[in-house]
Amino acid sequence: MKGDSLSGMKMLLWCTMALFTAACASIGRPEGGARDEKPPVFRSSDPMPGATNVKKSKITVYFDENIQLEDAFSKVVVSPAQKQPPQINANGRRLTVELRDTLRDSMTYTVDFADAIKDLNEGNILDGFAIDFSTGPTIDTLRISGMVLQAENLEPAQGMLVGVYSNLADSAVKTLPLERIARTNQLGQFTIRNLPPGEYRIFAINDLNRDYHWDRSEDIAFFDTIISPSVESITVTDTLYSMAGTDSLATRAGVRYLPNDILLTWFNENYKSHYLSDYKRPERRKITLGFGAPNDTLPRVDIVSGAPGIGRDISEWALLKANATLDTLEYWISDPDVVASDSLRLAVTYQKTDSLDRLVWNTDTLRFFFREPKKKKKKEKEEPRFTVDSVSGDTTFLPPPDFEYLTLKARSTSMQDLGRPLVFETSQPLASLDTTGVHLELKVDSLWEKIPFTIVPDSLDPLLVRKINQDWKPGETYRFTVDTLAAVSIYGPWNRPFTHEFKVKQPEDYANLFMTVTGMDSLQVVVELLTSGDQPVRRAVKPVGEARAEFRLVDPGKYYARLFIDENMNGKWDTGSMSDSIAVQPEEVFYYSKALNLKKNWDIEQAWDPYELPVDMQKPYAIKKNKPKLKRGEKAPVDEEEQYDEFGNPIPADRRGSTGNRGNSGMGLPGGFGGFGGRTQSNGSNLRAQ
Repeated sequence: MKGDSLSGMKMLLWCTMALFTAACASIGRPEGGARDEKPPVFRSSDPMPGATNVKKSKITVYFDENIQLEDAFSKVVVSPAQKQPPQINANGRRLTVELRDTLRDSMTYTVDFADAIKDLNEGNILDGFAIDFSTGPTIDTLRISGMVLQAENLEPAQGMLVGVYSNLADSAVKTLPLERIARTNQLGQFTIRNLPPGEYRIFAINDLNRDYHWDRSEDIAFFDTIISPSVESITVTDTLYSMAGTDSLATRAGVRYLPNDILLTWFNENYKSHYLSDYKRPERRKITLGFGAPNDTLPRVDIVSGAPGIGRDISEWALLKANATLDTLEYWISDPDVVASDSLRLAVTYQKTDSLDRLVWNTDTLRFFFREPKKKKKKEKEEPRFTVDSVSGDTTFLPPPDFEYLTLKARSTSMQDLGRPLVFETSQPLASLDTTGVHLELKVDSLWEKIPFTIVPDSLDPLLVRKINQDWKPGETYRFTVDTLAAVSIYGPWNRPFTHEFKVKQPEDYANLFMTVTGMDSLQVVVELLTSGDQPVRRAVKPVGEARAEFRLVDPGKYYARLFIDENMNGKWDTGSMSDSIAVQPEEVFYYSKALNLKKNWDIEQAWDPYELPVDMQKPYAIKKNKPKLKRGEKAPVDEEEQYDEFGNPIPADRRGSTGNRGNSGMGLPGGFGGFGGRTQSNGSNLRAQ
C-alpha cells in the first residue's frame, strides 16, 4: 500500500513537471513563424447579435484570441445614448459590457466598438465591430454610413460623434440628445446602425461635455437633406481557395444598406463669449488688455486714480496698437505723469456676454502696478561723455552709459525680394522722423546714388512698423540709412546710425506658376499654395468668368495646393453657421492631389480639375495631420509628385516615371464602398459618392 502511494506521488510529480515544461515551451512563437496580421475573430456572445426580448443589461463577447481595449471610454458608444457611461472590461478572450441605464422597452440597442478592439500581441485592430439586440420582439436593422472631414482642410475627423434625429425641427440638435449614434474611426468613417424605417436628419458633433447635443462652442457638421435609409438586395461574389492552392468564384445573395456615401464636413462657428480675459502692465510705458472674443468696438478706458486727469479717456494719454479683431490691445502711455505713476486705477468699459447670451456693456475697475527693478549703484563720480570733431572742433555731448536708444530693425534680409516692400520697425512709437536724415541709395559702379522714395505706415502695425514700396531693379544693390537723431521716440530717445545694405533678387531666381482650374468658370475661386506643414504662403484669386490663378515670383521649392469656392467673394475662407434662422455650410475646399516641385527660372502651366478625384482621396498623405496608425512593419504611403520637363511643361501621366503610389487612394467606407467626389448641386457644400 505504501509502495503504491509512493509510486502515485512520483507519477503526480512527473505529470506536474511535464505540464510545467510544456507550458514554458509554449511561450512565444517559433522562430521564423509568420507574423499575425489578422484582427481578433468574433466567436460568440451573450446575448447573440440580433437577439430579441433581451432583459439583462450585461453583454459578454468571446473572441478567438486575447484582446485589449484602446481608449474605450471615448471610442465605444451605445445607442440609444446613455446618461451613465457603460462599464467595459477586457479579460483574456472575453469582453464584457454592462449598461448602467435602465433598459427601455421594445428598443433596439447597439454597442459600437469602432476601432477600440485589437489583439493583445500584435495590436491588429478589429474595426467596425458592433453588437446589437432588442428588448422587444423585433429588431431594427437599417444603417447609414459615410465619412466626416474637417471643412477647412479635409482632415479625417477621428473619434467624432455622429448621430441622427427623427425629430426634424431645426432646434433638435441644440436641445435634444441624438437618438442613434456612432463614432468615426481613424479614417473619419462611420456607420450608424439599427435604425427603424423613417426620415432623419444627420449631424456630427465634437461632444466635449457628453450631453449628446450641440453646444454653440462645439464643432459641428450637418447634411442639408433629409435621409430615408433603405436596404437593397445584391449579389456578392466570393473567392474560394482550396488546399491545393487553386481558387474559384462563388456567388451568393447579399444586401446593401443605403445611403453609404454621406459626406459631412465639420466646422466651428468660432463663437466665443465676450469677457475681459487678461490685463497687464508689462512695462512702465505699456498696458495691455485681452478679450475672449473678437470685438467690433473699442473699450472705453478712464483714469480713476493714480495720475492727474481723473476721468480722462485713454486716447488722450496713450497710443493704441491693436490687432485686426480688436481682442488684443496694447497701449503705449505717452503722458509723462501717467508713465511716472507706479499704481494706476483704470475704469474699463467693454461689451460682455451675459447669462442670456446677450452683449451688454460692463465696467470693471482695474489696478495696474509697476515697480522698477533695482538698479546697480552708480559710481560716486561719473566722467563727462563727449566727442570732439577733429575738423570743426565742435563738441558733442553723449548720453550716459545706461541711455536707452531708440532702435531700428529691418525685417527684410540681405536679399530683397522683387515685388515686396522694404519693411523696418522701431522699438518705440515715433514722435518724429526727419526724412532729410533718411536715405535710400542705389549702387552704380562703385558709387552710391540717392533715389527718391516714400515711407508709409504698415497697415497691420502702423504704430511701430514702416515700409518703403519701391520698384526694385533686379540684381542691383541698395543701401538704406537712417542718420543719428533722424528718428525720435515719443519718450525722447533717439536712434544711433542705422544701415541696411541689400541686393535685389533676379527674376531667374523665381518660378512662376499658372494654375488653370477647370469646371469652375462661373465661380470665384481662391487658390492657395501650401507648405509641407499645410500652411498657406501665397494666395491668388481666380475671378468669375476666368480659369487661371497666377502665382508670380515664387521661391523655388516643394509646394502643395488647395482652393476654396469664394461664395461671398470676400477673398477669405468662411466657416458655416448653425445659430442663424437658416443654417449655412462652410465654403467648399478642394486639394490638388500631388506635390508641385517648382524650380528656378520655370514658367509652369498646370491644369487642375477639382472634380477629377473623390474629395476624400484628394489631400496628399504627406501633409495630412490625422494619419491612421500604421501596423507593425507597415510603411507609410508615398505621394506622387507632378513631373515637368526641362522647360517646366507638365509631363503626361503615360510618359512619366514612377514617383510612388498615392497614399490615400482606395480608402473606402465601412463595408468596402468607394470614395467621395463631385458636388451635389442641390445641397451646396455637401458632397456625395460617385
